Amino acid sequence: MPKKPALRWLPLDNAAKIYPAARRSNWSNVYRLSATLTEEVDTALLEQALETVVRRFPSLAVRLRRGLFWYYLQELSHPPAVSEESCYPLTYMSKAEIRRCAFRILVYRDRIALEIFHSLTDGNGALVFLKTLLAEYLERRYGLSVPATDGVLDRHEAPSPAEWEDSFQKYSGAVAASRRELTAWRLSGTPELGSFLHLTCLQLSVDEVRQKAKEYGVSVTAFLCAVMMVALQNYQRECIPDRRKRPPIRVLIPVNLRRLYDSRTLRNFVLYTTPEILPQLGDYDFAEICRIVTAQMELDITPKKMSTKIAVNVNSERLMAVRVMPLFIKNMVMKAIFDAVGERKSCLSLSNLGAVTLPEVMRPYVRRMDFILGVQAAAPSNCGVLSYGGTVYVNFIRNVKEASLERHFFEVLREHGLSVTAESNQRKENADVLR
Repeated sequence: MPKKPALRWLPLDNAAKIYPAARRSNWSNVYRLSATLTEEVDTALLEQALETVVRRFPSLAVRLRRGLFWYYLQELSHPPAVSEESCYPLTYMSKAEIRRCAFRILVYRDRIALEIFHSLTDGNGALVFLKTLLAEYLERRYGLSVPATDGVLDRHEAPSPAEWEDSFQKYSGAVAASRRELTAWRLSGTPELGSFLHLTCLQLSVDEVRQKAKEYGVSVTAFLCAVMMVALQNYQRECIPDRRKRPPIRVLIPVNLRRLYDSRTLRNFVLYTTPEILPQLGDYDFAEICRIVTAQMELDITPKKMSTKIAVNVNSERLMAVRVMPLFIKNMVMKAIFDAVGERKSCLSLSNLGAVTLPEVMRPYVRRMDFILGVQAAAPSNCGVLSYGGTVYVNFIRNVKEASLERHFFEVLREHGLSVTAESNQRKENADVLR
């Protein structure tokens, strides 16, 4: 990247502002996208590819800086070095690291992983960055000519201001939604020592999952959400025998707002829908939950409804009292709000990036893709999903020893006759995670 006395800077987008304030000494809101290739990675060529690609993504090749009133992003003068991965995924990203560069590129044998602080972008923006990096690397490695299609950007094209637009400001509605929701059931467990994170990946056939979703008349995301809610219902029954004391079960499903609005932003532009069931009323069967999830998604995922959810956050940011408040006070206020409503309203996230496609010329060299969310700040589990090459990859992550949720989810899938392959990075004493 060209060196200049004053590098370009950007204010954080509306969704990004909460993440620096909500960080903890043992939790950084970082997630991971990775691609597994057919041959071992040439790290030197990857670093050359990264040097080219960061010029195309000025809103992502940044570090987090602290101002008097707000945090902001400053463009890097050069990209970070590619690192060899030697530990479990999503190790803690310290304040000092985020201030140097708010993403990592890690290599392990034939795998390239991008780990990125959530203030930079959502999973959709990060996927475009990773695809473009893969395209540049494969061109250098194999002499390919990769077209700018399927989410791969032209590396030689100047970046457009539309790509670093804060689309929340543009599409905020005139009416704000309410933040009021009942507190959801909180999962718990025995904390893992040494900040170790357990990863369990369930692999399913895309065709089988689509067929099963079709039988219930729902989308793949709604089907997987219903599986998750049944698993949570079964798990909750074990933990809380008295039905009257069972809190609501609610799953947070991120919604890519680019599909609803005319936005090309590569920054955060995601909100959510939160289907719920009320176990105090009795057990729900699978078909019933499918109907509930679909109805909630259809109600929420419209431009008009999402504009009210955008407005509730944007309106708060625009208040003069908030704008002139010193950053250290803002941090305390935003952290308190995050602790009160940020994660208490759902059991966990189920984030589905959907079917990942690559330009045809790249496909023979990329055999697998994965999406891994970090654990929540005050809850032990999260779940990231994508499909690639005919396989659905469901990645559970947790920071407790018990694999109860994964086991229940696995059992629900098997009850529906789906073939499931499981992989895990479990420690030796917990090797039989799903038995």
